[in-house]
Amino acid sequence: MSRTLFIGALTALSLPPPRLVEAAARAGVAGCGLRLRPAAPGGIAYPLMDDAAQMRETRAALAATGMQVFDIEMVRIGPAFDVGAHRGFFDAAAALGARHVLVAGDDPDEARTAAAFARVCEALAPLRMTADLEFMPWTEVRDLAAAARIVAAAAQPNGGILVDALHFARCGATLAALDAVPRERFHYMQICDGPAEAPATRDGLIHAARCERLLPGEGGIDLAGLLGRLPAHLPVCIETPSESRAPVLGWDEWLRRAVAATRAVLAGLPAA
Repeated sequence: MSRTLFIGALTALSLPPPRLVEAAARAGVAGCGLRLRPAAPGGIAYPLMDDAAQMRETRAALAATGMQVFDIEMVRIGPAFDVGAHRGFFDAAAALGARHVLVAGDDPDEARTAAAFARVCEALAPLRMTADLEFMPWTEVRDLAAAARIVAAAAQPNGGILVDALHFARCGATLAALDAVPRERFHYMQICDGPAEAPATRDGLIHAARCERLLPGEGGIDLAGLLGRLPAHLPVCIETPSESRAPVLGWDEWLRRAVAATRAVLAGLPAA
């Protein structure tokens, strides 16, 4: 079974949305993700919900290329989370035809996080989008087990867990732990590679994840094992930022290499 590939926003974050759509088309994938809100204060993002001109240009690029928007980033759930404050963001995601909204957790109260996540799911359901909680070792949703508990407690049919290959490798989860998660909770996954040995500090983990990932097959992460445990139909988001290599090669060449590396890993998997 062939897998749908798309370019994650982080892979070429300096490209504005219309240019990323066009670059994804040239790379030969089905579409891309877009970041409308930053991952951290002051980070790069493109708030299309507040920029009518760039929203029009992005939608025109999607129409001209036949590309799809797969996921929109991101909603961060903190202690004072207000789902109503995200209405414009959700409407912009729907206008772009997005399928999934990436969610991160910054609230140490797990029960409160689950309740907030449920409200996000409820807001997205009429828009036919899923909410996908990504676990990251430096956030309050540190690992697969925490994400699974929160999504189960929220008990929303469109609530999901986003597995990023790098975060999975760094959080200490086992491949067997994936088997305990209901298959319908996985809507897409993120692929990249990294050294077998994790950075020793929180800052090192963040820098590696946001700035310097390896292409699939270049590092020591068991991508074949991970892909083999996840449903075979999952769309694959290629998330391979590199501040050292991408600007030197140019975006088209970097995306070409990222797509080729991903396809090589997928081609090496046992037949389903």
